[in-house]
Amino acid sequence: MKQIIATCLGLVLAGFLPGARAEIVQGQLELRWGDPIPVHGKSQPPSRFVATLVGDDGKRRALDPAQARRAAGDLYALANRRVAVEFSRTKRGAGAIMAIVPADRLQLPGLSKALLAPKAVSGNTRWVTVACKFSDIAEEQKPVTFFSGQYGTDPGQLGHYWKEVSYNKIDLAGSSAFGWFTLPQPRSFYVTMVDGEEDANLDQLFDDCAAAANPTVNFNGAQGINMMFNGDLDGYAWGGGRYAALDGPNRLWSSTWNPPWSFNNLAPLAHEMGHGYGLPHSNNSDGDDDPYDNPWDVMSDAWSNAVDNATYGALPKHINVRQRDRLGWIDAARKLTVPARAPNAEVVLDRASLVGSINRQMIVLTLPAEDAVGNVMYTVEARKRKDASAPAMALNYEGNLAGDAVIIHGVDADGVAYSMDADVPPAERSNNEGSMFKVGETWTSPDGSQKISVLSATTNGFLVKIGNPRLTGGPLLPRSKPSTVKPVQSRPASSRSPRQRPGLGCDDPANGERCKNQIR
Repeated sequence: MKQIIATCLGLVLAGFLPGARAEIVQGQLELRWGDPIPVHGKSQPPSRFVATLVGDDGKRRALDPAQARRAAGDLYALANRRVAVEFSRTKRGAGAIMAIVPADRLQLPGLSKALLAPKAVSGNTRWVTVACKFSDIAEEQKPVTFFSGQYGTDPGQLGHYWKEVSYNKIDLAGSSAFGWFTLPQPRSFYVTMVDGEEDANLDQLFDDCAAAANPTVNFNGAQGINMMFNGDLDGYAWGGGRYAALDGPNRLWSSTWNPPWSFNNLAPLAHEMGHGYGLPHSNNSDGDDDPYDNPWDVMSDAWSNAVDNATYGALPKHINVRQRDRLGWIDAARKLTVPARAPNAEVVLDRASLVGSINRQMIVLTLPAEDAVGNVMYTVEARKRKDASAPAMALNYEGNLAGDAVIIHGVDADGVAYSMDADVPPAERSNNEGSMFKVGETWTSPDGSQKISVLSATTNGFLVKIGNPRLTGGPLLPRSKPSTVKPVQSRPASSRSPRQRPGLGCDDPANGERCKNQIR
């Protein structure tokens, strides 16, 4: 297998690095996202992203995120997977990252990045919560029964939420919570100052928390570990992967590291669990570096337009259809792919939150080439606040959305989804009218190759027309929303990096007091 990997990667490099020597390293790819605490009225640090290759020799190699994205095509599709990484060789040692491929997909012809789809997540995904307290902090903010209850199957609990979001593709059956376990060291041991900023040693926190719990907890067969700490970490909650041996051989664990402000609310906890499943942030199209300004996806703005619950705080909204499709949760029959300049067609588009739909729930608008704003395709979905099948349901994750509408996301070459906004300039947070396409409105892609019109509302969504609609009758034409320009994406795709800036929606003055009250 190692020889096959070397040969395949060598062929990849041969086309653009004639005569170059290379080092090929196999191992596990850890991706982690750090999400800052939302504090109203104060400047906040940017989101963090860390990529690490854990080699078969046990050596941990920090990967440059920009290089890794270019080398992998869709780096996030490789989260928590075994990969082969090729580094260019220089006289001083390893150089730039030239190629990253999944070790289990080397049979793909030409190693086409377009074919390197994310690995589907299905079946039982049991999580274990381990509550750990620093040796110098005695407070236990919540009883262990609170953490166990978070995994329940009633509406407003994680077991119910993830089953609904995945259309019953996954469940959290068997998930449980344990603690509180005392860490062997004080907080100052795990959180140190680096270049004037606090930095949490996530690996040490994982190892010591798991070791303290191991005599009590059976980790065998679990998908992931939610770690709850009784003190702040480094101003962030973290989610992603950790390669470690727990009740068995080394493997990649979906992992989250949560301070009290995160575990007191299900919305940020679900956000971190999403990272544990390998989901990246979503964004909006205002062109800034803030990945937390799209309230249509819990993987972006988890706080704005969230439903509140007396027990579990802010509840998570759903994720967008691009994120669902990443994990293999949208059946082929529920998805429609439309080539550029396709003939006119009318499509019944059910709301994305509907489990058991018999209509389409995702439309993919393909493009002839990357367009002027840096997108390679667009996705279309319907979102509605009220569940028509259960109008009296007390807990509806989508109940506080900004409106009932068709939502369009542009997807860039890195696989990140950006909600489209017809306002000029785009709003700073996409819970505005410009981000919602309603009956009588039309959207056209920047290159003019795709057009979609919202014709009418249905019980569970909307009737839309794809292609170039013919306008007929009536004294007024439907109001048309223009395509959105994202200034930051005017750069070449090869130099693009995710746009990251702080805040989970609480930097918005309209949400500040609400969010301040939620962080409890």
